[in-house]
Amino acid sequence: MVQNNGSCTNEEAFWNDFANSYGTKAVADRPLFEEFYTVDFQEAKAFCGYTQAAFETVAMLKAEGIRVALATNPIFPAVATESRIRWAGLSPEDFELYTTYENIGYCKPNLDYYRDILRRLNLTAEDCMMVGNDVREDMVAAQLGMEAFLLTDCVINPEGVPVEQWPHGGFATLQDYLKENLHL
Repeated sequence: MVQNNGSCTNEEAFWNDFANSYGTKAVADRPLFEEFYTVDFQEAKAFCGYTQAAFETVAMLKAEGIRVALATNPIFPAVATESRIRWAGLSPEDFELYTTYENIGYCKPNLDYYRDILRRLNLTAEDCMMVGNDVREDMVAAQLGMEAFLLTDCVINPEGVPVEQWPHGGFATLQDYLKENLHL
């Protein structure tokens, strides 16, 4: 999926590769995968962090009429992504768009992933801000002209890239930054 070039959805890329690796009969196990995400995957919630600030930040933006999309790496089916959204205290309906393996044909850090989201939302990069915690996968959006904010709560930065090049901080800093820069 990470190497998908947009010629098919990530879902199709996954199942094509799965069938090529394990044989077409293995695709018959697809209902087991779906059951996993609706049942066993739900136990992962216990290992995921929760912060009320995520909900508050999205609510603050929506209250000001700011469009909000969730640009999460689309390697999961919708049922898993929707579960993760709910674990964060949000609702899938809080987002104008959220990416899943069913609805997009690219993954992070491919710039075409971000271009596709911009196209779907009929926006330019300059109209948007990417907020993320992964230096490699999220901050790449700045290469398109998108403003980027590195959320340092649970930051992912295995290469140790200096973060001073982007606005950064925890949720409280993000909220202050949004208020100041969006004049909320």
